[in-house]
This record gives sequence, C-alpha cells and structure tokens, in this order.
Amino acid sequence: MATKAYRELSGDEAAVWDRFYATFDFRPSMRRLPAITEPTPSVTWSLSGIEDDPGYTRLDRMTEVVHAGLTALVGTGSILCLDWQHPCYWVWPSLVGPENIDPPGQPGWPLSPYPDGDYFIYLAEEFRFGTFGHPWELSLCVFGGDLLDLVEADLNEVLGQVMRRDGRQVPV
Repeated sequence: MATKAYRELSGDEAAVWDRFYATFDFRPSMRRLPAITEPTPSVTWSLSGIEDDPGYTRLDRMTEVVHAGLTALVGTGSILCLDWQHPCYWVWPSLVGPENIDPPGQPGWPLSPYPDGDYFIYLAEEFRFGTFGHPWELSLCVFGGDLLDLVEADLNEVLGQVMRRDGRQVPV
C-alpha cells in the first residue's frame, strides 16, 4: 500500500487556524490589504499578470518554483496546506507526484500557491516559512529566509515587480 502524500487536518484544523490568526494577525477582508502582518523576511508579488498569460505557463512555473522550494526545505517532513473556509491538509511534499502528473501512488498537491477564490496558505509546521496567497489582492507573499533563498530569484523572473518587502511597499 502506497503512503499517502497528504491527509485532511480534521481534528487539528481549529487549533491551526487559531494559531495562524494570532501569529499573522490574519484579517480576512476584500478591502483591508494586506490581510496578514507580513513577517520579516518576506517578499510579496502581484499575481495580476498570470491571468493574461496564454497557456498559463507563468502560473505553472510559479507553482513549480514554490513546490520545489517547499519540498527541498522539508525533505521527508510535512507542511500545512490551508484553504480558508475549506478542508485543509498535512502534506508530505516528497510523496507528491511531479507537477501536472499524477503517477499511480503519487497524487498531486491538494492546493496551489495561486489563490483561486480563497486564501491559500502553505506553512511549515512551526510556521517559520511559507506562502500566503491573497485572492482579492491577487498577491503571493513568501516568507522565511530559507524559503526565500530558494525561490526569490526564480519568482522575480516569473512574476516581475515586487509589491512589498517585509510588509513595506516597494517603490516602483
């Protein structure tokens, strides 16, 4: 029997969300931006240009970069994948199949870093690194020095101009 690549949080979910709200001062809102207090270090990019990309090659590349960075950091460990107001998961990235392919015994990721209608969040179990996708601002915040070291250069290339660094606006 193949080991599961992810499992639903079920009984742990309320405690994880309570901790997330407290740690990041999460304020879900369509108007109040950003919806979290972005930690230091962090970088936030706009995702607005992704929808105009024919074939979604930028979306695929952004997803690949984020997933590869998370996989490299946790090794055989797990991360949290949170989908606001929906089921959330423990995910073991080393057991997830390659992007866009679900070989037998290796399911794909249960969520994308792209916030498709809701807040999508990837978090290290101890909350020291992760991503926060904001659906109404259409932004992706990546935080934690180790994760930024792995993904920042590639995300700059794929997504372009940085919106905020360490929660502060970056001059255009």
